[in-house]
Amino acid sequence: MGLLNVSVIFLLSLITMTLAEPPGCKIRITNRGLEMLKAETKRFVEEELSNITMPEMQGKEGRFQYTIKNVKITELNLTSDLRFQPDVGLLFEVQNSSITINFQRRILYWLFYDEGSINASAEGVNIFTVLHLIKDQDGRLKIANITCDAFITKMRARFSGTLGRVYDFIGTFLTTGMRFVLNKQICPALNHAALVLVNQLLETVPVRTEVDSYVGIDYSLLNDPVVTETSLDMDFRGMFYDLKNENETLVNNAVNPVLREYDRMVYLALSEYFFDSGLFSYFKGGLFQTQIANERMPKDLEMLLRTTYMGKIMMLDPTFMEHPLSLELEVKSPPRSTIKTSGASVAVSCNVKVFVLPPGKPAVQLSSLTMEGTFNAEVAMKGKRLTIHLDLKKSTIFSDQVFESLALIPLQSPLKTMLQLSAVPLINNYIKRGVQIPLPDGMDFIEEVVEYHNGYIIVGANLHFRTGLREIIEKKLSGETDSI
Repeated sequence: MGLLNVSVIFLLSLITMTLAEPPGCKIRITNRGLEMLKAETKRFVEEELSNITMPEMQGKEGRFQYTIKNVKITELNLTSDLRFQPDVGLLFEVQNSSITINFQRRILYWLFYDEGSINASAEGVNIFTVLHLIKDQDGRLKIANITCDAFITKMRARFSGTLGRVYDFIGTFLTTGMRFVLNKQICPALNHAALVLVNQLLETVPVRTEVDSYVGIDYSLLNDPVVTETSLDMDFRGMFYDLKNENETLVNNAVNPVLREYDRMVYLALSEYFFDSGLFSYFKGGLFQTQIANERMPKDLEMLLRTTYMGKIMMLDPTFMEHPLSLELEVKSPPRSTIKTSGASVAVSCNVKVFVLPPGKPAVQLSSLTMEGTFNAEVAMKGKRLTIHLDLKKSTIFSDQVFESLALIPLQSPLKTMLQLSAVPLINNYIKRGVQIPLPDGMDFIEEVVEYHNGYIIVGANLHFRTGLREIIEKKLSGETDSI
């Protein structure tokens, strides 16, 4: 019975692994990337702690009556560290640091009244904070909760004013209360910083959004991030979709990208599915069709077409010889990409129709052909936008009719040149803007290196902050975001 249970569990696990949706996009942030984030995180935490507000304190100790107000943190000297917490998220730690505080005192002792400022120094400040990272219900990376423990070893006060030295002996009493209150303020401030402010920063990462008027892209996480001592790995759906029919999408049967490197700050892996889903969606959106006529028709090509179809034109109507010709190209099935170690390519098959255009009359079809082409695809990154540049590698045009195919042989080379000079630039101009990868606003790739593998590409890069974390969050609150 025990053996049967083990077999059933193993079988269910195998089925689950088989049915699991592979990612079209992966991102790995390494320890080197985390090193870059340390200084920015420290500055952000210092800004949050500087904004701590403390209530007015009143009390009595023997003959002394005191009031403490206008408490301000004037200086922070934090020795901090940021590192991965395996299976959880991130660990931010502060050790043996100091915080300088200034506040106003008002003290009454018998008939003596005195007021002035106090500079207090909190020493031995230690903060231990763990951020728990998850995939939320929308597929977005999110800090689910925060574990925080903070304590201050000691606090010293330096008095000023006419009776400064007289009151030194009650410094311990005042600073003990102040240390207790400050201890209680640190973790709530960091909770707000992480659960509210940093989560607002993560909301700038695109999840499901429009790319242009034809397609959108889905960057939702497929599962919780995988955190080890050396990296944070995230699997994204990485799927384009047709805006007119968002439910009609391509099934992902591509290779699951494998990330093995840790030398750069960040790695982006994109499978063939990422590109194929884009090609599929643009095909469904009706983008892959064009007409080449009039001023867009090269004169040399028009002359070749007219010569090739002279007999047919004369049989239809000799006067058609004076009228312009046109080509209509329509991709008949979704193009497919192929990624190998040697590079990336896109295969296209389309219908080509040749028309004569008599003025004031409907176009007259002369022929219906099939053209198959292969494009070399060069992938590049700029900032956090992925771009592709196409170059026509080869093309073949043929007809179902044997004799017509033979007659088309002289057209092969000129047609390829025409497509390279007219159609391909139009495509490249349309796609040159690229698409944003799932990174927060204000953060860019720099020093990118693209590597081609069988079935996927990997972009290794370093990270760069264009602005600080607080500035990014303030832009988010004001409604300003990087465009997709």
